[in-house]
Amino acid sequence: MADPHKPADQDAQAYLRGSQAIGEQESTYALFMNLAKWGSLAVGAVLLFLTLWFQPGGSFVMGAGAAVVFAVIGFFALKSKPAAH
Repeated sequence: MADPHKPADQDAQAYLRGSQAIGEQESTYALFMNLAKWGSLAVGAVLLFLTLWFQPGGSFVMGAGAAVVFAVIGFFALKSKPAAH
């Protein structure tokens, strides 16, 4: 809440762009991106498994095998690359 004893323009003048610490925002964004990335891979693997298992003529082994292959390929495609300096 704004302080009623200070003029409103004094707060705006005290703000310096880029002066606030953003470490918590960066870590929260990184966590969200990792959860979204790996969660999407997990959902895709489960959907592939269930689709191939329960389709007419499908089997548990076919679904499990395809889901494992999909998950392994997805893991290597989505893992973080080392930062180049």
